Amino acid sequence: MTFINRVLQPPSYGWEKNGRLVIPSKTELFREAFSRVNIFKSKKNWISFVSWATVFCLVPFLSLFLFKFFNPWFIPLIVVYSMIIMSTHGTIWFHRFCTHKAYKFSHPIWRFISRNLVVRTIPEETYAISHHVHHALSDEPGDPYNAKAGLLYCMLADVNHQGITRDLDEKEYKMVSNYLRHTGVKINTYEQYEKWGTVSNPLDEVIVRILNWSFWYATFFFIGGHSLACALFSAAILWFILVRAFNYTGHGGGQEKHVEGVDFDRSNLSINQTRPGWFSGEWHNNHHLYPNSARAGFLPYQLDLAWIYIYGLYKIGGVSQYTDAKKEFLESYLEPDAKAKTEEKQPA
Repeated sequence: MTFINRVLQPPSYGWEKNGRLVIPSKTELFREAFSRVNIFKSKKNWISFVSWATVFCLVPFLSLFLFKFFNPWFIPLIVVYSMIIMSTHGTIWFHRFCTHKAYKFSHPIWRFISRNLVVRTIPEETYAISHHVHHALSDEPGDPYNAKAGLLYCMLADVNHQGITRDLDEKEYKMVSNYLRHTGVKINTYEQYEKWGTVSNPLDEVIVRILNWSFWYATFFFIGGHSLACALFSAAILWFILVRAFNYTGHGGGQEKHVEGVDFDRSNLSINQTRPGWFSGEWHNNHHLYPNSARAGFLPYQLDLAWIYIYGLYKIGGVSQYTDAKKEFLESYLEPDAKAKTEEKQPA
């Protein structure tokens, strides 16, 4: 078994059987989920518990907005904040920086600002470490959000499939923790990992979240009172739920849906979708083609808001360097493709 196959804790139903992907039933998926969030069963379940507890902590804001501070003019803001602002931040922070190190900040203050641009919902560990496995095993058994196993498999992946293995030796733990050392997350020692089962420190995660939520609620309240604050915290629920479905749709629902001249990476099921692309810079097939690129919008119509933010920071000195694969993409894929089409049209 290679190291990348050992990084994540296998679910009770397993990743594969006789070389084939295990597709668990809904009952098996929910049973696994409730087991993984049970902190009374094991304190090592804390990070999964935090994931689900986030929703329950945000629900009061939604209730207050709907039944006490409702303002219909804030409905469009909820959509924009969740579908565009939080989605773009996810691409900027979790995807391109935390996972792929596609760019570097010139100073930790810029990292701190970028980390806290929106209401905090997901621990870096939950996203970044498992995403390395996703790229190594895309659409294969062991992919933590394998679209071939169905929508619910992806929706519950944060608790069922994205936690790290709890029996890593010290050398393996160091390798796994290196995935997060650049992010500003407080890293557990190996002894703390043996106690908590994670790279992230639980106290640090709680403190960071409290400070983040306090700052943003106060800011929103100052701008628009309790109504705006509750509305935008409600938007965080919408993003937190919808983002779980992205890898299912972004990999064609588990089916091959590549479009000629649009999706050039055929080594996996990823596709370039217009809405995630325009709203958050998530041109997913392009990203799988060049995962370490700070830009994923390579074609003229492929707006990339995440790249605009990264490049904007670079221009003002907040980002010291970045990787941009657009030129390589054009030379390797678009130009040869255009040449081949031209030659096909020419008479023999």
